[in-house]
Amino acid sequence: MKVGIDARNLVTKTTGISRYVQEMARHLALAGHEIFLYIPEKPYSEPLKAPNVHVSISDFAGGPRRMIWAQTVLAHMARQDGLDVFWGPAHRLPFYLDRKIARVVTVHDLVWREQKATMRLQTRLADRFLMKPAANSADQIVVDSVATGEALCALSKGYESKLRVVYPGVTKLAKPKQQDTVSSFRIDRPYALFVGTLEPRKNLKSLLEAYALLPQEVRKGLLLVLAGGQGWRLSDLESHITDLNLRDSVRLTGYVSDEQLAELYQNAKFLAMPSLYEGFGFPIVEAHAAGVPVLTSNTSSMPEVGGGAALLVDPYDIRSISAGLEKMATDAGTHEKLAENALDNAKRFDWNLSASRLEETFRDAIALRRQQLG
Repeated sequence: MKVGIDARNLVTKTTGISRYVQEMARHLALAGHEIFLYIPEKPYSEPLKAPNVHVSISDFAGGPRRMIWAQTVLAHMARQDGLDVFWGPAHRLPFYLDRKIARVVTVHDLVWREQKATMRLQTRLADRFLMKPAANSADQIVVDSVATGEALCALSKGYESKLRVVYPGVTKLAKPKQQDTVSSFRIDRPYALFVGTLEPRKNLKSLLEAYALLPQEVRKGLLLVLAGGQGWRLSDLESHITDLNLRDSVRLTGYVSDEQLAELYQNAKFLAMPSLYEGFGFPIVEAHAAGVPVLTSNTSSMPEVGGGAALLVDPYDIRSISAGLEKMATDAGTHEKLAENALDNAKRFDWNLSASRLEETFRDAIALRRQQLG
């Protein structure tokens, strides 16, 4: 198949969705398909290199200009390249794709509907007004979890017949060449690890307040390490840490490389991820792939993804989060049981299987498009 991909997510530093685009494109290329990556501006890292991968980089830097690119240049290039199927891997499809081209869109989450107060206004409005048209025009819709699929179908029953649940895979992070990440971040004792962008949806202020409620002797033996780049509306996070008298117990690493992240996972006592909402939650399966148990929320997709290797808490109840932290830190039986289940749970998420399921979805979309055209 000739597969076109809106690869605008490769413009930024590696996040869950950009990793999703990279891995799916790589595995589709390895399966022998001809891949066309369309990128509105210079990507953060070098795109795939292979004889059957074609990369088109435009000069449309910045959010507003990328939106113009998506509805003009992108649709034009897709028509010129004679695609069999066009894939929007993150909630978007061009309005004016050639009608002969089958189209598939992936919906990762409905944050704009479920947790709109936690989003930037521009992003929320874009998702609100562009996701539905993409889902309506798509021949097939891919979602990362059953929970996201159910939330999407609540918007329209018409989505049910073309909905496919395709779990993402888990990326094996490169083993660190030098074991110095932990010491470089002043991590000198066991720690609970948070991984993700520092933004309101991740519920970090509640996590910090829950951690502050722990008995002093527990906190003395358990650091809290927050690994991730600065998002928005959390510029005062350090002030919050100071106000809670936690400066000696919390480490902020900032954005970390894959090698640094691998070492942080390997040495963590557990992952602490009490998010308000997740469409999937890559850190859960990344931690499990490292054999690390997880504390996460009892909402949206997190119980589904955590399987039998996660302790669930109520993200809206600070005492529930705190009790969970204490249990993970002090209850050896619970910790051991969850750790034993971690690797088996991670095996459910495999990029080869993900790409194979996506390939099936593309073929179904092509067949439906041809049927419609007669």
